[in-house]
Amino acid sequence: MKAAIIVFPGSNRERDAALALERASGTKPVLVWHQDSTLPTVDLVVIPGGFAHGDYLRCGAMAAHSPIMREVKRAAERGLPVIGICNGFQVLTEAGMLPGALLANATLKFHCRDVHLRVETSQSLFTNGYSAGQVIRVPVAHHDGNYFADPATLDRLEQKGLVAFRYVTPEGDVTEEANHNGSARNIAGIFNETKTVLGLMPHPEDATDPLMGCGTDGQGLFAGIAGALGAG
Repeated sequence: MKAAIIVFPGSNRERDAALALERASGTKPVLVWHQDSTLPTVDLVVIPGGFAHGDYLRCGAMAAHSPIMREVKRAAERGLPVIGICNGFQVLTEAGMLPGALLANATLKFHCRDVHLRVETSQSLFTNGYSAGQVIRVPVAHHDGNYFADPATLDRLEQKGLVAFRYVTPEGDVTEEANHNGSARNIAGIFNETKTVLGLMPHPEDATDPLMGCGTDGQGLFAGIAGALGAG
């Protein structure tokens, strides 16, 4: 499995994502600069976390119009898998590749902590390494992680099984207390219509190495991707 990681000015999780992917697949990803206009032949594109362009205008708004994103969008329309993590999720919504938007956290504070997520479906190339209903613990680090969409969009996501992860208690219950950033319906991650594009706010890449002290619950995501795309 060969992956490309898109790097913007202000990205800061590209190395974390690269190490997680290499650990799962045995192959080093390629780093692609945002001003490049050609996407290498790859099996997966990752848009990592960080603060692309300093989060000016809106988080991800400038990055969404980078030359490479035109190619990423075209490739995704042809079925190339794309995952956006944290700032990458914001970029995907700003690029129109996923519905909704990421607003400031309900607390108006930066959140840096572990959270519990419930895997809503195992029926995707991104989540096949988990069981539906499984609860995992991974870190978050964001100020604008409050997922918002209009009621009709939220209903469509629910009806079509396009909610990937929700914020829950350690027991797997959907509660207001577990929803630290105020996201609509506790949504932490969503798919596009074909489940080939995933956006999520938490950082599974930082829960793959036991030496980091954040647990290893993120391994399932990367191992699942590697397995689905012919590696690992």
